[in-house]
Amino acid sequence: MAELIGRGLRKEGMAVDVTPRGQDVLWMAAAHPYDVIVLDVMLPDLDGFEVCRRLRAGGASTPILMLTARGEVRDRIEGLNRGADDYLVKPFSYGELLARLHAIARRGPIERAPEIRVGDLRLDPASRRVWRGESEIFLSAKEFALLETLMSRPGDLLSRTQLLEHAWDYAYENRSNVVDSFIRYLRKKIDAPFGTRSIETVRGAGYRLREDGGI
Repeated sequence: MAELIGRGLRKEGMAVDVTPRGQDVLWMAAAHPYDVIVLDVMLPDLDGFEVCRRLRAGGASTPILMLTARGEVRDRIEGLNRGADDYLVKPFSYGELLARLHAIARRGPIERAPEIRVGDLRLDPASRRVWRGESEIFLSAKEFALLETLMSRPGDLLSRTQLLEHAWDYAYENRSNVVDSFIRYLRKKIDAPFGTRSIETVRGAGYRLREDGGI
C-alpha cells in the first residue's frame, strides 16, 4: 500500500520517499526538510505512535498525517496526543488522502511552544515531557499542568484557585484539598529524588516555584 500511495503521489507531481521502518523515518526526517510525513501506525519495528512522539521530542515540526486501520477513538486520541496533525482510517479514499495532504501542507510547519527552563528543571509543552538535569521525570496530566503553571511564573505567588483552574476546570467541585494533594505528588517526583526544594508553601496564600528551580 505504501508503494501504491507513493506512485500515486508522484503522478501528482510530488517528490516522495517511502520506507517500511520507523527507525528510518527518524533519520530521514532529520536529514530532509519534508513538507508532510504520512505515518502508518503498524510498523514492524517502532509503532507509528512512538515514531511520532520521538519526532516531536526531537524538535521536528513537519506536519504528520497518521494513516492506520486502528480507527477506535482511543487510538485517534493517542495519535493526536503524540503530535499528529491529522488522522485517516483505512479503508480510505485516495482523493480524501490527497486533499488532506494538500490541506496540512498549506499550514506549513507547526509552531512549537518553547521549552520552559527554571534552574535545572526543563519542561517541553509540545511533547509533555519534564527533566531535572538529564533525568526525565514522568508526571500525570494534572501534575504536568500544575508544574507548567508554576514554571511559567517562577517566583510568583499563585493561589490554590489559580492553580486549580489551570489544571481542572471552573465547574470542578472538589476544591477542598486537591491542589495540596497534587503539590505533594509533584514534590515527591521533582524534588525528593534529587534532594531539592523547588516548590515553596506560603501559608494561607498558595505556592510558588523558586526562581532557581530549587538548585
